Amino acid sequence: MAETKRVALVTGASRGIGRAIAIALGADGLFVIVNYTANEAAAAETLQKIKDAGGTGTLSRFDVSDAAAVDAAVKQIATEHGRLDVLVNNAGIAIDGLLLRTKKEDWQRTIDVNLPGAFHCCKAASRHLLKSVDGRIVNISSVVGESGNAGQISYAAAKAGLIGMTRSLAKELASRAITVNCVTPGFIETDMTAAHVQGEHREALLKQIPLGRIGSAEDVAEAVRFLVSPRASYITGQVVRVNGGLLM
Repeated sequence: MAETKRVALVTGASRGIGRAIAIALGADGLFVIVNYTANEAAAAETLQKIKDAGGTGTLSRFDVSDAAAVDAAVKQIATEHGRLDVLVNNAGIAIDGLLLRTKKEDWQRTIDVNLPGAFHCCKAASRHLLKSVDGRIVNISSVVGESGNAGQISYAAAKAGLIGMTRSLAKELASRAITVNCVTPGFIETDMTAAHVQGEHREALLKQIPLGRIGSAEDVAEAVRFLVSPRASYITGQVVRVNGGLLM
């Protein structure tokens, strides 16, 4: 039976920014597909939080870097729910290291998840978004994709590529009323950034942020919440910075 609510797929939604986005969209009345790769318990916790907030959803396990797995999962979602209206490409990893110490396999894995992973999801989802009256794609990039950062060459390259992909895809899909935008979070309190925002480094970082605080996952979720809503129907191909003024 076709889902009567708008259906949103949020990748990497078992924790951090992805979890906050999934909860926010669920609270807004969307049926949320909570994607995860390995941690089913964490994904189930996200789903429970969606339900606690009055929302609905389900789990979907697949690795975004596996094109065949993405195709199969998205096809199943469309078959089971009869629609797909929103895609949020949040899944990502960061394997940090200076250039001369970066292993080829670490470079490749970082690129595969962050960039081809989003590509696979966009390609699979677009077929179904074309049938939606208000299709939305939001790609979660990073301030590092705009500014660069020593020790994060792989991550920065992938996230910069995601910005270019966003702008190109926005031009491709605009004629079908599908908007494609990108959100670039600054330093946000998550498991992924924990190592970068501790002790003296945290204090030094706070001095660089005009708003004087590290961001929360909810700060990012609110931007995504707006971009997938009808209120953002005339916004596409844009990069929305959620960084407290770290980069202007």
